[in-house]
Amino acid sequence: MRLLALALLFCSFASINVAADRLPNIVFVLADDLGYGDLSCFGQQRFTTPRLDELAARGMKLTQHYAGSTVCAPSRCALMTGLHTGHCAVRGNRERQPEGQEPMPGDAVTMADLLKRAGYATGAFGKWGLGYPGSESDPLRSGFDEFFGYNCQRHAHRYYTDYLWDGDRRIDIESDVYTHDLIFDRALDFIRDHQDGPFFCFLPVTLPHAAMEAPEEDRAPFRQEFAQFENNVGKYAGAEVVNPIASFPAMVRRLDGDVGRLVDLLGELGIDDNTIVVFTSDNGPHREGGHDPEFFDSNGPLRGHKRDLYEGGVRAPTIVSWPGHVAAGVESDILSAGWDWLPTFCELAGDTTPGGLDGVSLAPTLTGAGEQQQHAYLYWEFHEQGGKQAVRRGPWKAVRLGANKNPHAAPELYNLDNDPGETTNLAESEPAILAELVQLMAEAHRPAPSYGFGTAKR
Repeated sequence: MRLLALALLFCSFASINVAADRLPNIVFVLADDLGYGDLSCFGQQRFTTPRLDELAARGMKLTQHYAGSTVCAPSRCALMTGLHTGHCAVRGNRERQPEGQEPMPGDAVTMADLLKRAGYATGAFGKWGLGYPGSESDPLRSGFDEFFGYNCQRHAHRYYTDYLWDGDRRIDIESDVYTHDLIFDRALDFIRDHQDGPFFCFLPVTLPHAAMEAPEEDRAPFRQEFAQFENNVGKYAGAEVVNPIASFPAMVRRLDGDVGRLVDLLGELGIDDNTIVVFTSDNGPHREGGHDPEFFDSNGPLRGHKRDLYEGGVRAPTIVSWPGHVAAGVESDILSAGWDWLPTFCELAGDTTPGGLDGVSLAPTLTGAGEQQQHAYLYWEFHEQGGKQAVRRGPWKAVRLGANKNPHAAPELYNLDNDPGETTNLAESEPAILAELVQLMAEAHRPAPSYGFGTAKR
């Protein structure tokens, strides 16, 4: 079914003419539960992220970029398919036993499908979370030539485990090995193997989410710095960690150093000026395993965390680097979201862009060439914690809570230009604007099996 869908797409749309020998390589690093304020280039004060700061200095910061959702699986589905959570197939973290999550449908066309069709070698390294092993949307059936990591996001809650997936093979690993290191090293091997390009390297890493586990040599300096928390024990998914507060900066700094290793490798191979590097996060900061997002001010000036549709749950720290193509040391406040990357990469790769997407190409903003299409609005829905919806149009944002029980519950309304922390509800003073955003919510939500509003059972 996926091959048929691809064929129909490519017969229906004209491609952009790009010289095949200069198709840009694409590296996409998706951090897990990293908050908007968790990088020093986005305001973090308790620790620094020097290599990501360098990446921002040589590229562009997107200061109003949003994740696809407020939790893992739907955020990844929006990224892979170019559809927001009112339209994409996976809208929650629905579990399958004994391992894995709800799959995408077999005819879903992914970013990797399109890039592979365009001649790219495609590899995914990290946490998949979009279909159980052998399902119709496991990585090898979703456009990826190679996969190494966690198929199941539940299994990915621990950093010391006894197995990972290598393609469709489950392989044993030593339980004292930090799995993030194995996964990131495998991604670097993929880049070396395909340095002649073009390649798409998708890195949905697990840092810094879930269990607060990090190698002790990384934790040691932060245990000294945050010694007041030595009596704290963080517990998550069977892990018990003394002073989990020290683990969080250790985990982020390890990721920071690995992004630095990746950038250094691109330079050593002489392909950095032909490689787009995107760094972002799948949703806002978590509270798991003893992590304290308030202590680290992980959401910066924003309200909310993971599982919220307030800004802190969905706005993501985002950096794009492409030397010679993306201007260095600049910021853009264009409204953008995770579902924009599929059309962006299609355009930059000279590929056809499917119709019917919610995403728009960000290529004009990134390269300074052409006219940037603007979103009419951005939309999210979340079917846990009573059911939530949110829509943003320009500076205005509406947030509805309790939608499972009452799909017509009165939303809150905020002006983000004046109130980025969403502290003042303007629903009563701006009824006309609120009514327009409520109508957008209704239009953006396409009913899907097991993802309807209006039932108190969820």
